[in-house]
Amino acid sequence: MMMDVLASLRALGAPSCLLALGCAAGAGLVLGGPRRLRAGGALLLGAAAAALGLVLVLPLDQWLLRPLEERFPAAAGLARVDGVVVLGGALAEGIRAERGAPGLNREADRLVAFAALARRYPAAKLVFAGGPASGRREGLTEAQASRALLEEIGLPPGRLLVDDRSRSTWENAVEARALARPGPGETWLLVTSASHMPRAMGAFRRAGWPPLLAWPVAYRTTRRGAAALRPLGAKLAAIDLAAHEWAGLLAYRLRGRSDRLLPAPEPAIAGRT
Repeated sequence: MMMDVLASLRALGAPSCLLALGCAAGAGLVLGGPRRLRAGGALLLGAAAAALGLVLVLPLDQWLLRPLEERFPAAAGLARVDGVVVLGGALAEGIRAERGAPGLNREADRLVAFAALARRYPAAKLVFAGGPASGRREGLTEAQASRALLEEIGLPPGRLLVDDRSRSTWENAVEARALARPGPGETWLLVTSASHMPRAMGAFRRAGWPPLLAWPVAYRTTRRGAAALRPLGAKLAAIDLAAHEWAGLLAYRLRGRSDRLLPAPEPAIAGRT
């Protein structure tokens, strides 16, 4: 129950929700609030509407996401890979919990890329890091549903090491390291969404992993920019994602769960790609 409450509070703190609440509260004060509050309501409504207008006409989502997605280029030219770690988050939590079957979301590229890498490097260890994302431990966990899906599309049963306990990126890093037991000099790939890669890399380094190579997926930006006028809902969703990741980077740094505020590729690692 507490985890559900915290998740709801986080959702209310997203920029899209704050803008919607600002419009609703401002309109409510203007139309039906006490006279002394109507001017404040009009100001609030105008500010929220102006912010939505800026989101609509400017590529703010691209400006916020692109620095994160460009931070870690994908590894290339690897003749040998000793292991691959993929982070959870590709399943629609509500569908999985209520239907008892996996439902893929916009992060599904994580599982697709993981399955492709498993075929490309048949001798590599495979680790799935992602437990009950909602904090609930009853029923089908994300890890169990993901393992079933991966085996259904061709991953050999028994090859996958599964972390089904972690509930955050930091716990992903700790639990996956305990499962994988990476050795010195081994080459490991980390698969996660491009916007999430900086925070994930910082957490895995702080958790004691040897140097990892990035395999970013699920891009939402383009290198040449995108048209400013796009569906408002899609832009707000991207801004929510960017805000979540930037806030997560700051929180992880303050809590000592990342090696720096905005992690970057290590020079020695970049030279191996």
